[in-house]
Amino acid sequence: MKVAVPEKIPAGRAAGYTTRRHRRFGDPIFSNLTLVFALVVVGLLIGMVIVLNIDAFPAIRKFGLNFISSVSWNAVTEEFGALPAIFGTLASSAIALVIAIPISLGAAIFLTEIAPSWIRGPASFLIEMLAAIPSVIIGLWGLFVMVPFVRSPIESWLGTHLGFLPLFQGPPFGVGFLAAGMILSIMVIPIITAMSRDVIRAVPDSQREAMLALGATRWEMIRRVTLPYCRSGLIGAVILGLGRALGETMAVTMVIGNSYAISASLFSPGATIASKIASEFSEATSGVYIGSLVELALVLFAVTLLVNVIARLLVWRMTSVKEAKE
Repeated sequence: MKVAVPEKIPAGRAAGYTTRRHRRFGDPIFSNLTLVFALVVVGLLIGMVIVLNIDAFPAIRKFGLNFISSVSWNAVTEEFGALPAIFGTLASSAIALVIAIPISLGAAIFLTEIAPSWIRGPASFLIEMLAAIPSVIIGLWGLFVMVPFVRSPIESWLGTHLGFLPLFQGPPFGVGFLAAGMILSIMVIPIITAMSRDVIRAVPDSQREAMLALGATRWEMIRRVTLPYCRSGLIGAVILGLGRALGETMAVTMVIGNSYAISASLFSPGATIASKIASEFSEATSGVYIGSLVELALVLFAVTLLVNVIARLLVWRMTSVKEAKE
């Protein structure tokens, strides 16, 4: 009687079968797991918005849309408005970008296009280390070192020579919108510089070599080839720095003066949304008071979201125009 012997599967076929079986089960697991992670991120965002709206509901119910346009902040009468804080946030961030953008782009261009190789590594490392300094340390440095320097000679000189302009009128306090903008510029310069450096590095060398082969100077090559090629990435770097400036809290709280008012003068003390929340949240007792501070957080969230949407549209539009030209 013959006994049936099972056919022996070659080693190569067995390995291929095992690989296909693992792939059959591994791919769905991986795709579903990444889907869960993506949904968790979206869920966290939606959850934060829901919780903030619930906590801010007493203020939303009492003030409505007038909370955005009101300039009063009186805890005794429970009259609150967000306009001075919104103004201070946008003004200090705008000053920071005016100071930071030229310095950051200049440093990034120098590190990628001009600097010798022996200085690129140490300089890039120091710039990245500056971004790692805690904001409270920068705020203390700003309060004890930068504010006296801002008061005299910067604000004194500006008031003497440019005092006819509304931006430079008033006594030189040292603390105010100008000091807040300067401290924010110090904090966003490393971010914009590091990202701009990486973006400029991504420009193909063939683009540079082609321009130089046509007889262009190094500056003409940078101006006509490098910067236009990576313009969308540079805008993204600036917007990322702006997002950091909009949400900065401790450093700004220490040097802005925390005066809840709108003023055209850069010398005047002011307040930002983040500094107002940080300085008064521990003092809030009533539901409307706490709700108003939480609604300030919602306003900051909306401003940041709007800035990012505008940045995304700008980058998309510039990328589309670039692709159309090519």
